[in-house]
Amino acid sequence: MTTPPSLGKLLVERARALDSARAFFASRGYLEVETPIAIPSPGLDLHLDAFEAVPTGIHDAAAKPKRFLSTSPEYQMKRLLAAGHGRIFQITRAFRAGEDGERHNPEFTILEFYRPHAGVEAVMRDTEQLVARVTGGFVTIDGRTIDVRPPLQRMTLLEAFERFASTAPDETLRLAEHDEDTFFQKLAFEVEPGLATLDRGVFVTEYPASQASLARKKPGDPRVAERFELYVAGVELCNGFGELTDAAEQRVRFLRDQAERATRKKPVYPIDERFLEALARGMPASGGNAIGFDRLVALACGTRSIASVIAFTDSEL
Repeated sequence: MTTPPSLGKLLVERARALDSARAFFASRGYLEVETPIAIPSPGLDLHLDAFEAVPTGIHDAAAKPKRFLSTSPEYQMKRLLAAGHGRIFQITRAFRAGEDGERHNPEFTILEFYRPHAGVEAVMRDTEQLVARVTGGFVTIDGRTIDVRPPLQRMTLLEAFERFASTAPDETLRLAEHDEDTFFQKLAFEVEPGLATLDRGVFVTEYPASQASLARKKPGDPRVAERFELYVAGVELCNGFGELTDAAEQRVRFLRDQAERATRKKPVYPIDERFLEALARGMPASGGNAIGFDRLVALACGTRSIASVIAFTDSEL
C-alpha cells in the first residue's frame, strides 16, 4: 500500500512555526485579521497571474461581478489601515497561476503584516526578529549554517548587481526600466547565486522604482523605491515596502501596469476602486511585508523544498 504523502511531511514543525509566528506578533501589539480570498482585483503585478473564481449553480452568474482568488491580501489590509486600524497581520492562503517548483506551489501560505506610522527599517527589524524566532537564529542547508540572528546585513540592489554581476548602478537602472529580460537574467543567474554564498541572511534594499509599483519612491532619490527582499541561503523569503499612500500616483501606476499587461498579451485585471478610494481618504505612512511562510518553515526545517512542509502540494492532489 502506498504511504499517504502527508505522513512524510514536517507538519508538527509547521504547526509549531505557526504558533511561534502568532505569539511573536501578539507580543508586539499586532491584531490578527482575516480578509476575503475571492476578491474583485487580484493585483496588476506584471509577473503574477491569478485564478478566476467561477461560480457554479447560480442562474444569474453572468450578472455577478467577477471574482479572483487572492494573490495577496494587500489591498484589503491597506483598506483596514486607512480605516484606522493599527498594527495588523494575517496568515492566509494565496493563489498564483503557473507557479510550480521547489519553492513554489499554485496555492501557498502567505504571512503579511503592516505597521502604520512606520518605515521600512521598522518593518525590517520586525522581519529579522520573526525569522530568528521561527528558526532559532540559525538555518542549516546542505551542510552550511547560515546566521539569521539580528541585525542582518543590508545591501542595496545596485550594490548587489555591482558586486555579483559586475554591473554599474546606472546600467542596472537602465536594464530594470528598459530591458527587463536581461535584468531578471542577471538577477537569477548572477546576483541571487552570489547572495546564496553569504553566511548571513541579507536584506536587499532600494529596488529600481520601475520594479516597485506599490512602494513609495525613496525621498531624495526617486530612481529607487522603498522596497526590500530578504535572502537566506539563496531563498527569497519576503517582499516588503514603504507603502505608497498617494491615490493619484497609484492610479497612474495601475493604468501603466494594465497597459503593459495588454501589450504582453497577459490577462488585464480590473483596478480595485475601493482600494484607491481608501488611499484618497487617507492612509497613514506605513511599512508592510509579505513573507512566504512555507519557505520560512522549510528553511527552519533545513530544506529549501516547500513540498516538505505542505500537507499536499498541487501535484499530490
